[in-house]
Amino acid sequence: MLMKKGAEANLYLESAAKVLYRAAEGRVVVKHRIPKRYRIPDIDKQLREARTALESKLFADAKRAGVPTPLVYEVDSVGMRIVMEFIEGQQVKLVLEKLRPAARRKLCELIGRQVARLHRAGIVHGDLTTSNMILTRNGKVYFVDFGLGEYNPSVEARGVDLHLLRRALQSIHFRITDEAYRAVLSGYRREFGKGAGEVVRRAEEIERRGRYVAKEDRTWQ
Repeated sequence: MLMKKGAEANLYLESAAKVLYRAAEGRVVVKHRIPKRYRIPDIDKQLREARTALESKLFADAKRAGVPTPLVYEVDSVGMRIVMEFIEGQQVKLVLEKLRPAARRKLCELIGRQVARLHRAGIVHGDLTTSNMILTRNGKVYFVDFGLGEYNPSVEARGVDLHLLRRALQSIHFRITDEAYRAVLSGYRREFGKGAGEVVRRAEEIERRGRYVAKEDRTWQ
């Protein structure tokens, strides 16, 4: 069943028994990177192979850094697919504004701590929106969709990551943007420790100059 149709990939919710092996139980998510007709076929294949492999590694390394992510069950470099755990929960996008202020602040601080864990591990997510965060019943927040992620420990890359999160809050949760982002930064600073201030200042600088550069055009990648 098609869950989401994207520019780079489609997400499907499937039976684990159908995708993995007959005795498997439950459901899995299959991310399939689709061909781009405007690209030269060989280059398109290389790009999709590289991004599929990179994303699966980012999932694993993010989990190792203490950030909940879906388990990756299978990486198909021929079919350009990643088969991963289906996370039961709700997108943070759907619940954030429904929470009481104290609960919302706690959730945003948790998100900030998890972004800091990624950054300390040299990972930038590349698409930090509340659509790519799943809140489970036990209060965990899973980060999903590392399709634009990369390994980049630079202050600029980390600053862009925070800037993108703020932009996402402004776009989707404009009524509570300032409150939510302050809580995110509180959690980020506490978890990241020394050096967090420099990253936050860089994010503010990026916002002031109105800069948003597509990943493909970044000179620091």
